[in-house]
Amino acid sequence: MGLDARWIELPAVQRRLLLFSVAAAGLFLLLALRLWYLQIISYDRYTEKSMRNRTRVLSLAPPRGPIYDRNGELLVGNRPSFTVSVMRQDVDDLPGLLQKLAGLLGVDIAVLRDRWEKGSRFPIYRPVPLAEDVPRDVMERVLEHSTELPGVLVEVVPVRDYLEKGSEAHLIGYLGEVTEKELSQDMFDDLQPGDVVGKIALEKTYEKYLRGQKGQRLVEVDVKGKLLKQLEVDPPRPGNKLFLTISREVQRAADQAFGDQSGAAVVLDVHTGDVLAMLSRPTFDPSLFVSGIEGDAWAQLLKDPRHPLQNKVLTGLYSPASTFKMIVALAALRGKVITKNHIVDCNGEFNLGEARYRCWKKAGHGRTNLKKALRESCDVWFYQVGLELGIDKLEETAHEFGLGAPVGFPLGGEKSGVIPSQSWKRQRFNQSWYAGETVITAIGQGYVLTTPIQLAVMTAALANHGDVLQPQVVRRVEDWNGTVLKEETPQVMHHIDIPEDAWNAVNQGLVAAVNEPHGTASAARMGNIEVAGKTGTSQVVRRRSDEEEAADRLDVPYRFRAHALFVAYAPADNPEIALAVVVEHGQHGGSAAGPIARAILESYFKGRGDVATTILEERP
Repeated sequence: MGLDARWIELPAVQRRLLLFSVAAAGLFLLLALRLWYLQIISYDRYTEKSMRNRTRVLSLAPPRGPIYDRNGELLVGNRPSFTVSVMRQDVDDLPGLLQKLAGLLGVDIAVLRDRWEKGSRFPIYRPVPLAEDVPRDVMERVLEHSTELPGVLVEVVPVRDYLEKGSEAHLIGYLGEVTEKELSQDMFDDLQPGDVVGKIALEKTYEKYLRGQKGQRLVEVDVKGKLLKQLEVDPPRPGNKLFLTISREVQRAADQAFGDQSGAAVVLDVHTGDVLAMLSRPTFDPSLFVSGIEGDAWAQLLKDPRHPLQNKVLTGLYSPASTFKMIVALAALRGKVITKNHIVDCNGEFNLGEARYRCWKKAGHGRTNLKKALRESCDVWFYQVGLELGIDKLEETAHEFGLGAPVGFPLGGEKSGVIPSQSWKRQRFNQSWYAGETVITAIGQGYVLTTPIQLAVMTAALANHGDVLQPQVVRRVEDWNGTVLKEETPQVMHHIDIPEDAWNAVNQGLVAAVNEPHGTASAARMGNIEVAGKTGTSQVVRRRSDEEEAADRLDVPYRFRAHALFVAYAPADNPEIALAVVVEHGQHGGSAAGPIARAILESYFKGRGDVATTILEERP
């Protein structure tokens, strides 16, 4: 009897019971298989998913490394700030959430919406910051309403604290959000959209030392994304310490002496090339960039005609004017074109063919030797000597002093400037050089353009008799255990071979310019510290006739006024520091730039204790 026959012979009740049993067994088998799949095969995956549903891993930004001056005084540190962020996966009603936050934060909802859209580029597990650096009372208000704000977090984030409020902004730089282009570079491979990096100056150049390493914390949240408790913390590692060559006191003195004027100042140690102060004015407040600069503030900086974002120390190009005359004198002495007793009779003008070149002193200086020419800045003396020397020899010596080319400042971005020659003009304009162009080059006008950092390097080389130093602004980098990670040492780029008596002859002229009657640089004279210096007045428009100048001397528009320059070193017999000051449209080097130079020198020597007291007491 087959199976079909036996099935037919079973009572109907038994057949239904048997079918039910088979179906039930199949169902239990399927359930067992599903349970086996979930408990055994998919255990790890679902465990992790479950954990993610109730925990969050939050990134912790590291404090950037602090920056100190040469004496260990803190220039740039960090301070805690409050950031209101939102976890995107916990938000069900975005319009409602943004509406509530706008009211609590006192921010336009359109601004919050823009920030939310911007945060869409972030990884999904990263909170989207909607308000940064919020005041404590606002933070407390948000926390009071936390039950109504699913997914909202209040985080404590370290932000940059610039203690000098802009005085060193061009040197220190500022931070900004990392760009897509930067993220493609190896040095930023541990960063993500929304992270901040140094954008200019030291913050950018020393980014890898200053950034630090991120940490993270594991927190438990409820079903609405509300933070319940912290489970684990891997603290961030702060960036390394940066020690500069800057003296905060000298920097402050330069800043205060500049007041509201535009321009630049650089102070160097003549033996090491250490930058003791570096100032570009007007400046900007780097704190504006801490939470992302607002569009209006950025536009205002860009359209300011005095260019506050430009580092004029490195990129400002100015005719050196009479501060260039020392180079002419040294080139002529080395070339034996003159001796220190070389006499030129100045009657107030110098004639070359049909052209007439005036001295700044209309009545002339009379019989003038090198010392008097430097002391009283006689233009005619340098017209004649420059012409006898020739433009190419003058160009050669100027380049040796570091003029007309970047000096290798570690921040980069330097402008080269111009030291003209016959070949330069041929290459630049495809024209021949004219003798009259040598005449005006000899007083630092015409095609000559230099930066303030070049003038400071030139002056330091004058002071130390020929060592052209590479300016240094960072002394060392240390980790938090005191281990030196990087140390800068003085670098002599080259030595200028000029006879000692030539150095001494020029030094006598510069000392006389500051300390003797009729000296044009007397504004830098100080008590018992002998200063050597030179003024300069750099024309920004064609030099006008006597009649034109007399007609509207008191009514020259600001942009047509000459730039004022001053270079100096001290003490004259054993120099320690050299400086260069440029006051844009300051008109006269002695009256505009000279007092700034003196304030800088006083601040430096004040740091030597008893000497400073003597200076201040003897100041007239």
